[in-house]
Amino acid sequence: MKILFTFIILTLGFSSAMAQSALFKGKVKDSEQRPIPFATIAVLGSADGVNADQKGNYQISLPAGTYQVEVSAVGFEKMMQTVTLATGEGSSVDFELKQSEQLAEVIVSASRKQEFLDEVPSSITIIGAKELAVQKAVNNNLSDILANSVPGMGFNTNRSSNLGQTMRGRGILVMIDGVPQSTPLRNGARDIRALDPVAVERVEIIKGATAIYGNGADGGLINYITKKPSTGKVISGQTNAGASAFLVSPANTFGGSLGQLLSGSAGKFDYVVSGRYEQTGVSRDAKGRVLSPEYGLNDLKMWNAFAKIGYNVNAKNRVEVMYNYFSSKQHTDYVVKAGVYGNVNEPTTDVPGNRPGKPEGTPYNHNVNLHYLSQGIIGQTDLDVNLYMQDFYTLLSSNNFFEGNGQPGIVGKKKGLRINFNTPLTASENINGNLVYGVDLLSDKTSTVLTDGRVSVPEMDMRNLAPYMQLKSVFFQNLILKAGARFENININVPTYSTLATLNYSTGKYTGGGTIVKGGSLNYNALVFNAGVRYNKLALFKPFLSFSQSFSIGDLGLVLRAASENTLADLTTRAVKVNNYEFGFNTTLGKLNLEAAVYVSTSKLGASYVFIDGKAQIARSPENVRGLEFSADYTVSRAVSLGGSYSLTEGKRTVNGSKVYLGGDRISPAKTTAFVSVNILPKWQVRL
Repeated sequence: MKILFTFIILTLGFSSAMAQSALFKGKVKDSEQRPIPFATIAVLGSADGVNADQKGNYQISLPAGTYQVEVSAVGFEKMMQTVTLATGEGSSVDFELKQSEQLAEVIVSASRKQEFLDEVPSSITIIGAKELAVQKAVNNNLSDILANSVPGMGFNTNRSSNLGQTMRGRGILVMIDGVPQSTPLRNGARDIRALDPVAVERVEIIKGATAIYGNGADGGLINYITKKPSTGKVISGQTNAGASAFLVSPANTFGGSLGQLLSGSAGKFDYVVSGRYEQTGVSRDAKGRVLSPEYGLNDLKMWNAFAKIGYNVNAKNRVEVMYNYFSSKQHTDYVVKAGVYGNVNEPTTDVPGNRPGKPEGTPYNHNVNLHYLSQGIIGQTDLDVNLYMQDFYTLLSSNNFFEGNGQPGIVGKKKGLRINFNTPLTASENINGNLVYGVDLLSDKTSTVLTDGRVSVPEMDMRNLAPYMQLKSVFFQNLILKAGARFENININVPTYSTLATLNYSTGKYTGGGTIVKGGSLNYNALVFNAGVRYNKLALFKPFLSFSQSFSIGDLGLVLRAASENTLADLTTRAVKVNNYEFGFNTTLGKLNLEAAVYVSTSKLGASYVFIDGKAQIARSPENVRGLEFSADYTVSRAVSLGGSYSLTEGKRTVNGSKVYLGGDRISPAKTTAFVSVNILPKWQVRL
């Protein structure tokens, strides 16, 4: 009886407590009604609180009463709200948070999933749609836009080739929606101008070596995120027309462009299509002299066609296919007249003449990407799959470098598959995060063939299998730790080939032709890591510290072209592994925003172009690159804003125990940029 009596008393007490409590639940969303995962819902004045799940849902049981509830999440402004709970009644409250104006942009390139800049322990530059529109109004060349906008990136060379436009003194991996454009097996230096800016929604630039994307990202990566379809209308459009001319001889330097973009949605389908044609005129200097046509931007004819079609299978599954075609060729009636080095009155200029060979440039660059996204495919794990293809051909200028003259063209064909999983992890109310993991498969066939049929670099057939994993942990909403690893397994098959005789710039004679190099297989295996920490609680000082590695094949094609050995095994074909150490911070002081970073990048092997006995080769000596970057912007008023940046890079390699400075193909001069922007009317902006 005593046991039964005790049980009844406990049951009544439990029922009474339940009757005096209420279930408080709801969802945390942003201004576009998208869920905010892992937001914190705290009841002020008590120890009660809970974290939302991955879909922004939360629930908590509280005694009846009135409470002050604080809701917070990384990248959003905190929200305070009074909530009254009646006895025995539940209450459903949805919270809508506003994005913080500081570092609130969402990025996808750093970790292969959407996250805020505040959560990434590395240096990142985002060029959004508004900034792109402003920059395109001045110059439609992506090389120029990036040089003006990205601290640490080299100056544009005013050429169709981006050779020498490095990031922090090292090579860059360029992508379109995650599809690699770079040709690291034989650097064609055409990847930055791989598409027209009209097809770009935003650009994400990750600076410093990165382990998560693989071959070629020694100095960082550039990911062009293409246009998104507009929703709410079946069809909407935008027509672009422009013209440009030099103040000197405007009729001869005149250029123009015309483009059309259409976008919309109908039912479960959405789309965006665009086309654009641009033709540039002759480029002249202030004295009216025609600039050199060698890889120049004179007399270019450029085409870009872009299409993206999406289908929402249901609320959790989406399929999207993207196609982009880009072509840029030079049709000019000028040839080079060599100048006198050191004499400013006799620079290299152009004179009328017939250029030999076919029009120099990129006859075509085709990109196709099939993208499938599934949310919660297994539990709360999301799946992201990209199946892609690139078909690329670029023609260099015709000259006397090869015996008998010749015009080389680089052919690149890529096929790949990226499978990416994202699993949320929650250890407690104050500790959460996610695990990103997957595998990259890539087939890359690259060769250099002269237009007369001679082979300069045989077809290098690369197969790359790379599993990867990255763990992100968030402690008390403000301390973010990241650590990841990627294993590179690369196999490159090279057929037996014969070298071509090339010009020795020291002797003026042709040497090296006719060497039979027995082909074979090159195998590379490497494990690369990255780790970083960021603390973002204090607006006045948000520091980060990171270490990252990259692995790349340093222009194997140039090594094969210059071979004097008889077998592939005797060539120096070792890969480059880069270690990047970095410290930086962000500061917000009222209307003033500051960003700064210092870094050191080291590698036991290098990938610099050097001339040895009159022949271009790859230097394999140890390298050390270091530098600093600083940028600031200040909002004077609603109508006026200003800002600028400064970056400095220094690089040396070790040769026989001595330090030698890296050349201009790698290290750019110190760079300073500045701007002033004035909104005269709501839709009329003047920018200097």
